[in-house]
Amino acid sequence: MVETTSGGRLDRAVRTDAVEFTGRPRPGCILYTCEHASRRVPRPLRTTALDRQLLAMHWGYDIGAAWLTRELVRLGRDTGVLARASRLVADLNRNPLEETYILRDTHEGVVSFNTTVDAAEHARRTARFFTPFHEAVRDRLALTRPRLLFSIHSYTPVWRGQPRTVEAGVLFDQHDEAALRLVEGLRAEGLRAEPNEPYSGKVGLIYSAALHGQAAGVPYLELEVRQDLIATRPLAVAMAARVRRALTASGW
Repeated sequence: MVETTSGGRLDRAVRTDAVEFTGRPRPGCILYTCEHASRRVPRPLRTTALDRQLLAMHWGYDIGAAWLTRELVRLGRDTGVLARASRLVADLNRNPLEETYILRDTHEGVVSFNTTVDAAEHARRTARFFTPFHEAVRDRLALTRPRLLFSIHSYTPVWRGQPRTVEAGVLFDQHDEAALRLVEGLRAEGLRAEPNEPYSGKVGLIYSAALHGQAAGVPYLELEVRQDLIATRPLAVAMAARVRRALTASGW
């Protein structure tokens, strides 16, 4: 993995095929991860018109999450690791053994470049995208020993025809007290925030954060923000300021 460094420290934004690094690692920082940051489909994979429609939707990436992650890193002078391939190529927030790790049918269309994925192709994508991303997270954890590992995601404002009124959720399977403090901090910022909404970490839906946080013995949480609140860069920048204040108010 090739990275640009200056004086022994990772500089600003650096990209590899699988990973974008942002910020500068320092002891005790917050380490942000964004597993669904990109809708990029790297060569030699090819996309159809339908694929490109799906890639522009939540199926392809978490809309606004990358902007939110980068701005949170900037505001806190922290560090971040962001994925550089679409979740439809390989979902880095899933166990590779799960059926949804490489999704064939989104129920809004079949993904053409996933229709013939065999064991060899599965292994190639894991080696090219999954392994480098998770190695990067482990490296940052070892380098910084962060006070918090914080995974950033977004979700659709409507699911199966039902509007979602919750604006932000803090997902957790452990660290309940820390999660509830952050929920209160987000509410103080005027957000309709709830614990373990719209998904629950208690049923294993924070794979990446739990994998690394438990292994490293550091607190970990996942933030979910409704997409319409961060769908443009200015909106995401404004949301990051609110989230940053909520983190500070809740002791992070």
